[in-house]
Amino acid sequence: MPLNIAVLAKASLDPNMIRTRGDSLVDIEAMPLALSEYDKNAVEAAVQAKEKHGGKVYVLSVLTWPPAARRVKELEQVMREALAMGADEAHVVVDEALIPGDPLATAEAFAALIRKLGQVDLVVAGEASMDMISSQVAARVAALLDLPFIGFARSLEIGDGRVRAVRDLEDRLETVEAPLPAVVSVTGEANKPRIPTLIQVRRAFRKPINRYSLADLGLEPPAKPELGEIRVLTVSRKNIILEGDNLEEIAEKLIDALIKEGVIKA
Repeated sequence: MPLNIAVLAKASLDPNMIRTRGDSLVDIEAMPLALSEYDKNAVEAAVQAKEKHGGKVYVLSVLTWPPAARRVKELEQVMREALAMGADEAHVVVDEALIPGDPLATAEAFAALIRKLGQVDLVVAGEASMDMISSQVAARVAALLDLPFIGFARSLEIGDGRVRAVRDLEDRLETVEAPLPAVVSVTGEANKPRIPTLIQVRRAFRKPINRYSLADLGLEPPAKPELGEIRVLTVSRKNIILEGDNLEEIAEKLIDALIKEGVIKA
């Protein structure tokens, strides 16, 4: 049975490209956006399901980082990457009222967008975004749409109108299933995201990216959160040098130092 699959993908602040100004303050506007690494697993899971069952993959995103005027182009580049991986269409929400974003407002925008798209059989998301790591959005979307939710899935199987998943819990694995439509978040162990070929990248520029405002989705502007300061934690090293006539003497000094610091117990 062909499936219509929606993937929740975030244009996240790239943690590999942190930019700071005075007093270790992170310069958010100077940091580029990138497709969240966790969301690449979600795109891959959706594309694999499409390859097996047929259907279409819609990649959805909500812009949550300022400044909107400049970020729109970066958002489009992020969506092109997901389209190159095999998604068929992109649908993005860009509205100043959603910047900066929070999990609830983002989830409400996603839910309204999914309703606007119509029949969606499966919603797939990464376990978290790589910048805020709240792990809330997928579960909130499921609640808003009144759909079953399976979180932290490391494998997916779809058949007979149901989705079956192995969940990765802290101390064990758990196999669960739910009727479709459903919302599933996948972990980094779910798959290995494909690297698009040059031809796939070129084809991605012919795929549509549809843009919406809150008004287009029939939503009122939410209460806007205040974006506080984000700072880089500076770790001071003690630079302790241990000297000795042989390795045994140095090892004894190292053990004594670790005991003194409380790293190990005597």
